[in-house]
Amino acid sequence: MSRTTLSVTKRSTSQQVAKKAGVSRSTVSLILNNAPGMKFAERTRARVLQAALELGYVPDAAARTLASGRTGTVGLIVNHAEHLLVDAFIPQVLYSLIKVSHERGFRTLVETPEDVSQPEAYINLVRAKQIDGLVVINPRPNDEGLRQLNQEGFPLVTLGKLRDAGGYSVSHRTGVREAMQHLIKLGHRRIAHITFAPLGYGSSDRRLESYRRTLADAGSAADPELVRYGNYSAASGFAAMRSLLTEQPYPTALFAGNDTIALGALAALHQHGLRVPEDIAVVGYDDIPTAAYAVPPLTTVRAPATEQGRLAGEMVLDLIAGQPVPSPRLLLDTELIVRDSCGALPRVAP
Repeated sequence: MSRTTLSVTKRSTSQQVAKKAGVSRSTVSLILNNAPGMKFAERTRARVLQAALELGYVPDAAARTLASGRTGTVGLIVNHAEHLLVDAFIPQVLYSLIKVSHERGFRTLVETPEDVSQPEAYINLVRAKQIDGLVVINPRPNDEGLRQLNQEGFPLVTLGKLRDAGGYSVSHRTGVREAMQHLIKLGHRRIAHITFAPLGYGSSDRRLESYRRTLADAGSAADPELVRYGNYSAASGFAAMRSLLTEQPYPTALFAGNDTIALGALAALHQHGLRVPEDIAVVGYDDIPTAAYAVPPLTTVRAPATEQGRLAGEMVLDLIAGQPVPSPRLLLDTELIVRDSCGALPRVAP
């Protein structure tokens, strides 16, 4: 039985691949770089691919760009770099985006702008032709740089609303309303909320708005003293919960802006000697993998993170390829996942 041996000690050349496959160097380049508009016999393509595999040949990135007019790279913008460290939602999106990109022969370049009010980070990526398309998580609603790219026809997909841009959004208002109505049906009215600061991001703004509106619809105006701001980390949830416990009477329930905040809040409640859900109910948002293993298991709103990453990847790659996309803006449903952290009834604070 013959065995294919990969050469790893010496870089092979396109000339060697061409000689082994019995074709020209230009044919090797066009086939390996998937040059648009070029068609070759399947036997020829198979010979070139097999020769490249046996020789361990990898096309030079710069040569690939020249041959195909593409970089083979999708850009991903994550506003606020610390989210990569503290927000467990982001890695799920990143994982599925990278996976679908790899399946279609693309790499993923992640950028985390230091100043999210300045568009230079991603504008420069586009102008320098370092990426073929761009995915942006939670864009700022007034981001003129992204609007300009979209108007120019650059392949752009957003996870979160941006006017006229294609992409996916989660029904945040519906998800928050279901969580709040669940708490209200249990008898809660004094419900605290920990959200993201600073304001100006669509998803957190819509969650805060829905929190207030659902309370108002139930006949209970939201108490501004029961709203705290963090950075979506467990540490900020811990600090915000400790601050909320200085309010008298303190809240009977908490709706956290994400699950990571909720985990920090659970730790603060435990330290304070309060039981969940007997003394205070807690609801999170996102349904990250660790939510089911919290103590107690966390009731939360499931926002399909991995599905968002996969769908965003497929859409931006289709746009790069010039293929039609089903709709410029698609809304994904959320789901309330009821576990053991809810059920506390109103009580009189000691």
